[in-house]
Amino acid sequence: MLSGRRLDLLDPTPMDVEVEDIAHGLAFVARWNGQTRGDFPYSVAEHSLLVETIFHRMNPDVGLRWRLAALLHDAPEYVLGDMISPVKAMIGAGYGELDRRLAAAVHLRFGLPAALPAAIKRQIKAADIVSARLEAEQIAGFSAPEADRIFGRVDAVLVRGLEIRLRPPVEVRRDYVARHLALLAVC
Repeated sequence: MLSGRRLDLLDPTPMDVEVEDIAHGLAFVARWNGQTRGDFPYSVAEHSLLVETIFHRMNPDVGLRWRLAALLHDAPEYVLGDMISPVKAMIGAGYGELDRRLAAAVHLRFGLPAALPAAIKRQIKAADIVSARLEAEQIAGFSAPEADRIFGRVDAVLVRGLEIRLRPPVEVRRDYVARHLALLAVC
């Protein structure tokens, strides 16, 4: 990793994980395989910031540690990359196991349980789907009816004011680290 840490993908430990490495990697991993409008790819780091915002709006009384979990929900992709679900399914259980081990190391590094409670995982997934719905229409070329059919309709009040911006990786990386540190400071 750029931090100088050595990460064993088959046996990651919490001490192998640094937020700066996560932020850097995620800021350079494109969602939608880069097939988005704009001058910059829409990064997994930017997506993670949006998911944390949506998660908080959907669960205003949730503890800050779970907001941190929402921010980190795709953290393993800093080394595994972002793959669409059908590809993950074709790769099989091996990919899922790598993802689970890396997520556990990330969670433990930042004071979260290795495996998140099922209810929290469902709430984060719900926010992730809302994010994907917004991304589909705003930057990936889907019509509103098509996005509604694939991802479901979203509550207009929930997403009011959420506009996806494509920004340079250096800005997204900085904002991801800042958000992480802000959440960690109050957890």
